Amino acid sequence: MAALCTRTLGKVGWSLLESPGVRRPGTVSSLAGNLSSFGSRRSFGTGGSGFRSKLLSLRGAGGRALGCAFLLGGGLGLYQSVKMSVQQHLAQGDTKAPAAGLKLTLYQYKTCPFCSKVRAFLDFYGLPYEIVEVNPVMRKELKWSTYRKVPILMVADDVQLNDSSVIISSIRTYLINQDKSISDILRCYPEMKSVNDSGKEVTEYLNKYWLMLGEAEITDIYPEKGMQKEEMKWRQWADDWLVHLISPNVYRTTGEALASFDYIVREGKFGNFEGFFAKYVGAAAMFLIAKRLKSRHNLQDDVRQDLYKAVNDWVAAIGKKRKFMGGDHPNLADLAVFGVLRVMEGLQAFDDMMKNTKVKHWYRHMERETLNHGGRN
Repeated sequence: MAALCTRTLGKVGWSLLESPGVRRPGTVSSLAGNLSSFGSRRSFGTGGSGFRSKLLSLRGAGGRALGCAFLLGGGLGLYQSVKMSVQQHLAQGDTKAPAAGLKLTLYQYKTCPFCSKVRAFLDFYGLPYEIVEVNPVMRKELKWSTYRKVPILMVADDVQLNDSSVIISSIRTYLINQDKSISDILRCYPEMKSVNDSGKEVTEYLNKYWLMLGEAEITDIYPEKGMQKEEMKWRQWADDWLVHLISPNVYRTTGEALASFDYIVREGKFGNFEGFFAKYVGAAAMFLIAKRLKSRHNLQDDVRQDLYKAVNDWVAAIGKKRKFMGGDHPNLADLAVFGVLRVMEGLQAFDDMMKNTKVKHWYRHMERETLNHGGRN
């Protein structure tokens, strides 16, 4: 959510500064260049370069000033907010968790729903992992990788897993059957590149919602008919639909956009100068972008209704006889949906969702399961 905003504002700023007749100020370059980095890592994975586009182009001194504002507000300011969360994160409790010998490093944006999905999965299964917060504007922390998106999960510093669903499926497969290495399992999710209708190159991963298990293992993990297909269906639903409802709802109105950025600034303990740009310039830009997203995904005028319907559809699919989609314990679909919804916590959209849908009971149970590492058993 905030990561989308930061990257977009950074692109806007650079577009303004690089427009004909606009000279890039040295002060902005030095400020952006001094954003902290966590160093480089060697990559043995594969991936394509990120896609960059210019959102607008303005000329003259006015464009230069506005470009500076966008870079300072959307880049430096918002990044310092998420940088407050940079930490060495180790799951608490029993070190005898399954596959605890794996050294895991997660490259992420804290408020990215796909990254939140991966954290929910790792926390639920009690897997220790280290977090590297990526600067959404400069992305220096990913300079070692040809794959420029997050999340990325590094295993033992030499195996790179890309795409949140591939990460989850690969690690879950390994937890069930450790006869094969992570590298061997990763080969079951081949990368496929194509060009979409807009002419943009996109990367997809085959089989990413499948666990690579033998027949006996599948029967053990999915004892009832249809459980595996149901899990896969709702994992894909979280990626293809639910995640696209987040930004339009968080930045639905100018007031909500301001409140969202006020929350981000307050959490980051900004100085007055940085806080001003992050809040007002960022909120204005994301309000406009949210309108575009609403049109792109054919959402209703009141996007809350799409969010409410999606969440209630999820609760209805679980039904009254099950505690989770997975039964008595969460499955991968539960963790995916929880991870996506969690990024709205602290904002009006989240409060409205909890008040006007039937999701609260399930959501609170999921909170406890992830905090208590319920998947260890």
